[in-house]
Amino acid sequence: MIPILTLTLNPAIDLAADVPQVLPGIKLRCTEPRVDPGGGGLNVSRAIRILGGRSTAFVALGGNIGGRLAALVAAAGIEIVAFSGPGETRESLTVTETATGRQFRFMLPGAAWDAERVEAALARIDRAVPEGGMVVLSGSLPPGVPADFPAMVSRVLGKRARLLVDTSGAPLAHLAAGGVPDLDILRMDDGEAASLAGRPLACASETADFASSLVARGVAECVIVARGADGSVLADARGRWHARSEPVEVVSAVGAGDTFVGAFVLALSRGAPPEEALAHGVAGAAAAVLTEATELCHPEDVARLLPSAAATAL
Repeated sequence: MIPILTLTLNPAIDLAADVPQVLPGIKLRCTEPRVDPGGGGLNVSRAIRILGGRSTAFVALGGNIGGRLAALVAAAGIEIVAFSGPGETRESLTVTETATGRQFRFMLPGAAWDAERVEAALARIDRAVPEGGMVVLSGSLPPGVPADFPAMVSRVLGKRARLLVDTSGAPLAHLAAGGVPDLDILRMDDGEAASLAGRPLACASETADFASSLVARGVAECVIVARGADGSVLADARGRWHARSEPVEVVSAVGAGDTFVGAFVLALSRGAPPEEALAHGVAGAAAAVLTEATELCHPEDVARLLPSAAATAL
């Protein structure tokens, strides 16, 4: 297994609770919250750990909440490279309305970074890069971090490690415009892909056409687009594949995308080709939606769903 480093500049303590009904203007009495370490890269590391792998998590931590988050990460058995973030580490809240099953997700922005802290983070990442390994940059960027931060990370890595980026908004738009030369893997969801394409992507083949166009333009060597219950599509220079698992009941969608990335990267690190790793990612994402709140997945569910998630060529 090759080494894996995940990057989380905007982590959070994830709180998840239930309430009978969400109504305005009154006190809503919630259940005892579930508390988990959160943020894209941390969730990827959590998924890798759950599935029997190992990774190192670069995490920006600030204030008392950052100290509490560090303790949660350590309790999860994840090795961390701690970096001093500004202000207090953020919290996020997921509330499930038990009367309807609807989820309400409240995401705070995190403290603002300045240019000096960005440069310091890049220097610390440079020292943590695993030679011959994989680096995963996942999740939102804090206020003040420039949209071309993935390109900065890519320059730091050089040829020492492969880079997977899973982001959204302005950083994704920068990537799609070819803002990161030699990017290895780019992942996005179907809504983001449709926005970039300027049209709905109604079926897997249309999604594959879009992903292939990004590969052809040199945006990334491999492009993955998630399609919700319809699984995910992967395109690279060798071809295009679609993988979807058997239908599952959605209990909570929180962390499904990060679990996909964790399972996908873990399979790659163990020598699986991308289309086989795609099946692992899809099975991981499907397993994640079976769990409550901010829990990610159970290994036995991933193993059960994996045969149905085998990738087919498009």
